[in-house]
Amino acid sequence: MTVGADFTALLHKAASGQLLSSHEAEAAFHAIMAGTVDPVHLSAFLTALKLRGETLAELTGAVKAVRHHMTLLPDVPAGAIDVCGTGGDGLKTLNVSTAVAFVLAGLGVPVAKHGNRALSSATGATDVLEVLGIPPTDDLALQGRRLREDGLVFLAAPQHHPAMRHAAPVRKALGFRTLFNLLGPLCNPAQVRHQLIGVFDGRWCEPVAKALGALGSLSVWVVHGATPEGGSDELTLAGPSQVSAWEKDAIFSFEIEPDMSGLKAAPISAIRGGDAQTNATALLSLLEGAGGAYRDTVLLNAAAALHVAGRGDIVKDGTIDVPAFRRNVGLAAESIDRGLARAALERARLSAHSPTHSIASTDAGRS
Repeated sequence: MTVGADFTALLHKAASGQLLSSHEAEAAFHAIMAGTVDPVHLSAFLTALKLRGETLAELTGAVKAVRHHMTLLPDVPAGAIDVCGTGGDGLKTLNVSTAVAFVLAGLGVPVAKHGNRALSSATGATDVLEVLGIPPTDDLALQGRRLREDGLVFLAAPQHHPAMRHAAPVRKALGFRTLFNLLGPLCNPAQVRHQLIGVFDGRWCEPVAKALGALGSLSVWVVHGATPEGGSDELTLAGPSQVSAWEKDAIFSFEIEPDMSGLKAAPISAIRGGDAQTNATALLSLLEGAGGAYRDTVLLNAAAALHVAGRGDIVKDGTIDVPAFRRNVGLAAESIDRGLARAALERARLSAHSPTHSIASTDAGRS
């Protein structure tokens, strides 16, 4: 049977409401990544999965296929972390995880931040980083040096997932979240084993955490925030946040209320974003000390990321240790207030425009 015929059979199975095995999903996504699936069939396949509801087995199979086709970043330092949202929540907020990356790097946590341009959201990480003077690069040696020497690298999805181009036009045309929104965060090219992932739908918290645990991750938090305007793909100050954590080869779930962090509750509208220039300006102002809901949301997420990175344990008996959580919030605030996060941004800019740059050439803001 040809690849095309195989995919057609799997499309018919999905369209009839039947579940695909992990092996079948892997075969389907191998065909998609190979570019052998025409746009009409791909659109029908993704829509059928969405309407029926994708499964953990289908997600796991798709992840295996996408990882097989991605370009890996070599020589990644131990303990590197990614902080990434799936997108697709429709809230059009400022770029939280990108700001968190600078906060963590300022504290010496190696960050391999995976991201993309806007597909189903208003402004993607790559869009904002370009405005900030940090354009994407496909130079693997340069990327590796940035991570090892500067402690921060931004991995633009198209440079590491060239096969994704076969699905991009269909994803853009559909305009709604699909299984592809989940795949990006699960397919980090640096193969990090520590991740804080925000998902657009709370039902995916536990399955995503389980999938990553089965694929070798050490510490993962998969989070989803509840707001009156819809679910958020990050921890939020607008309502309770659901967390599924994979730690020590076990999974457990709990909720985080805004007041646990010691930060002020805020509606999601307080961090509404705009185009790339608007979001980049807000991010730069944040790193220069601006207060408000954006800063507090970044601190909330950075505090959780510090735990995931092993830099400040905030879980006790399967739930949040409030004093420890607030200490992590304080550490994140120090990264901004002492100029460490801003210095991380400047190092990233310098590296982008001076390929031979090394951390040894500038220690501004380092503790």
